[in-house]
Amino acid sequence: MTAALDPSTRLSALLGGRSADALHKGLGLDTVDDLLRHYPRRYAERGELTDLSTLREGEQVTVMAEVTKVTVRPMRQRRGTILEAVISDGQASMSLTFFNQKWREGQLKVGRRGLFAGQVSRFKGAWQLAHPEFELLPDGVDDDPLAVLAFAGALIPIYPASKSVTSWQVHKALDVVLPQIGELPDPVPGQIRAERGLMGLSDALWAIHRPTSRDDARAATQRLRFEEAFVLQVLLAQRRVEVMALPATRRVPSSSPLLEAFDSRLPFELTDGQREVSSRIEEDLAQDHPMHRLLQGDVGSGKTVVALRAMLRVVDAGGQAALLAPTEVLAAQHYRSITSLMGSLAEGGRLGAADVSTRVSLLTGSQRKSQRRSELIDIVTGDAGIVVGTHALIQENVDFHDLALVVVDEQHRFGVEQRAALTAKSRDGSRPHVLVMTATPIPRTVAMTVFGDVDISTLVELPAGRAPITTHVVVPSERPSHLGRAWQRVREEVEAGHRVFVVCPRIGDGDDGGEEDGSDGLLPDGADRPRAASVLTLARTLGEGPLEGLRIGLLHGRLGGDEKDDVMRRFADVDARDGIDVLVATTVIEVGVDVPWATMMVIMDADRFGISQLHQLRGRVGRGGLPGLCLLVSDAEPDSPARERLDAVASTTDGFALAALDLEQRREGDVLGSSQSGRRSSLRLLEVSRHEDVILDARSAATSLVSADAALAADPPLAAAVAALVRDEQAEYLEKA
Repeated sequence: MTAALDPSTRLSALLGGRSADALHKGLGLDTVDDLLRHYPRRYAERGELTDLSTLREGEQVTVMAEVTKVTVRPMRQRRGTILEAVISDGQASMSLTFFNQKWREGQLKVGRRGLFAGQVSRFKGAWQLAHPEFELLPDGVDDDPLAVLAFAGALIPIYPASKSVTSWQVHKALDVVLPQIGELPDPVPGQIRAERGLMGLSDALWAIHRPTSRDDARAATQRLRFEEAFVLQVLLAQRRVEVMALPATRRVPSSSPLLEAFDSRLPFELTDGQREVSSRIEEDLAQDHPMHRLLQGDVGSGKTVVALRAMLRVVDAGGQAALLAPTEVLAAQHYRSITSLMGSLAEGGRLGAADVSTRVSLLTGSQRKSQRRSELIDIVTGDAGIVVGTHALIQENVDFHDLALVVVDEQHRFGVEQRAALTAKSRDGSRPHVLVMTATPIPRTVAMTVFGDVDISTLVELPAGRAPITTHVVVPSERPSHLGRAWQRVREEVEAGHRVFVVCPRIGDGDDGGEEDGSDGLLPDGADRPRAASVLTLARTLGEGPLEGLRIGLLHGRLGGDEKDDVMRRFADVDARDGIDVLVATTVIEVGVDVPWATMMVIMDADRFGISQLHQLRGRVGRGGLPGLCLLVSDAEPDSPARERLDAVASTTDGFALAALDLEQRREGDVLGSSQSGRRSSLRLLEVSRHEDVILDARSAATSLVSADAALAADPPLAAAVAALVRDEQAEYLEKA
């Protein structure tokens, strides 16, 4: 082959400004590498027609079909003509509609086959494409093999397209670029390719874009899929090596009076799982390199108690622990939970403190200056052994006496740099140990793909006393009386002395999205849906109607920190004179909020939330030994993907089973976080829900290679690919920030 074309070359240098601009605006493709990695969605064979029964309304599609009928008629309301062509796959049909383009009658002859692209819609119950783009196969293509090859080869690649860029426009751009790529630098070392029978990069790109057979396309896909997994696993292996090389102080107390006193006052027995994970953490804290452990567990599995025991252990060893929470509501909840569990053990230096005690501080961005100043003094002097806070902990003016352990709750809410800013606050160049918690169960393949640089502990067993939660889907459009019965049930729970959550996707007053503080989980299934229920509007409607006379409170991201804390205090305290019976909230209450008397939750427009988020929300009830009830209110159509999500959540309380289902239904970009920022996922062919064998193989190869050459000095193309992946990751973080 000729000398390699630089993959970073701008497409404008090869295609011209107009074509390159169209690819940029329509598909976000800017460089040669972007185009080469824009793989076909599927392949059509000569003579093969698309199954029109698989179409979905609103999709941008490219179909291969045969023209069966063409008619031209005048418009009824104004001058002009409508040309309608009917295309068929032999089983089903759809129409193509063109306004004032009678001349296309000469192109769309009955019997001609071609590719037709556009957005699928329904008109009078039938599928149609309005003003579609199309490319007809050349006349005589079925009889002339050379004509087939000139058009698209033995297989016709169908590319992901957009409203403004068709599949064949991508195809034509590749016709220009592919002959110029030469022998590209290959990030998969030759020995690793040889051991697995994988083709080289340039051959794979040719074969996936211009395959001569299905086997050719499969071999190319296999190689490129392995590459995606391998480059990512090399990056994760490097991070594991880097963490092992960092210095950390061993945190091994000579005695554990604070931890022992805490254990003795716990009103329940630790589960076997909690004891086992605690033992693992103790071993990690005794190492001279920083712990980097992920603690995952289903809703209510007792992660906070495990984390608190770890924090008390480092305090017994003379250090400090910080717990970083994503929202002020969650930070305040953690502070209340920790001080409640510790009692007098959390009053170090104050009147009434236990003989063995420490101080617990809370630091948030909305605190009054005087309170903040007092907390900062306790932190820098070391009087506060445990510090709970939000992003405020990361600020430059927050100094610790001896930060030994950082606990990060719901780590997916924080960027890498944010976590690094806190871990950099340790003294003497030593790094603190890090424990990351998540209440979102993570399937094994995701754990290896996204969290492959950390050790993972899982809590499966639920503590004794957790009550069952019953979940039902309420569909007002099918049974209007059921929503009325739901509000009646809310009254019954309140009359029994219990608390009730009502969750809405929006705050209200003109906002278009979800919660502003980062907990937006909306999943729009169509562009023309009615606006979702909002906190402000629904609270007013309920107070003036079915829940009149009950004390209704509001909680959402626009409230200040003191307001949020006051609302949660009034909701949690069943004896408060100014208490709240029903809390109408956004997803700001999704994780960590612990109100033992909360027994019921009503989630409005539940189809706008994902499976895992619904499961997290549901976990806010039934936490105090009382049975829980969750009602998912939605008008989603039967058999729709949204209804399937709701039925799945209603069918089980197993968070790990729901997480696996969630992974199957969501795009890879969603799973890896990239689609939230609008960036394309670095994984295009690797599906973490389906390709565990590929991930395991790539992980093994990456670990062996990095253990021998962590800097990748012997593999410059691989080092470049890893560096590019890091740049994408950093760019994604900056966009989110």
